[in-house]
Amino acid sequence: MTTTALGTLTWERAVDRPDLLAASTHAAISGWAVVDPTVADAVLVAAIDPDLADTAAMTDAYALPLSASVNCVLVAGRRAGEERTAACLVRATTRADVNNAVKRLLDVRKASFLPMDRATDESGMEYGGITPLGLPAGYRVLADAGVAVDDPAAGGTVVIGSGVRRSKIALPGALLVRAPGVEVVDGLAIG
Repeated sequence: MTTTALGTLTWERAVDRPDLLAASTHAAISGWAVVDPTVADAVLVAAIDPDLADTAAMTDAYALPLSASVNCVLVAGRRAGEERTAACLVRATTRADVNNAVKRLLDVRKASFLPMDRATDESGMEYGGITPLGLPAGYRVLADAGVAVDDPAAGGTVVIGSGVRRSKIALPGALLVRAPGVEVVDGLAIG
């Protein structure tokens, strides 16, 4: 049943484990697998201790390379009274360039991270588990081009949230950037 050797976790097909995913995340993965049958075998999930969901703790506890982790941060800005929101995907070894790239892409004067309560309420996901797979309609999903680049330490696999703190998703970075609605952006990440 294990299909990847990344870290010390036991990885299983995400479509087969709805109990380890937020409902919206499972629905998004299942729907994507209908359109692209390779998704069913390529998108994996592993159970983790929810107290270890934050990137640094998770990578240490489960022998995962930090460079394999891709963080999903929610940001918003306003233009002419209209709020514009986005999810930004960047490797954990970098950070989203909110003050320049994100602001420019959203065409707003100022972009800011959503406060934790708002991010969890609006996404319907748990803090430490927010993922681009299953976000509500209206969110742009911006992925730094570096997410798709194979990292030798991770064998081309990236680790993202599952919508809940008790698990993580692993999939090829090149597949993640092809997920429905994802926009690949050069220079979204800095650092």
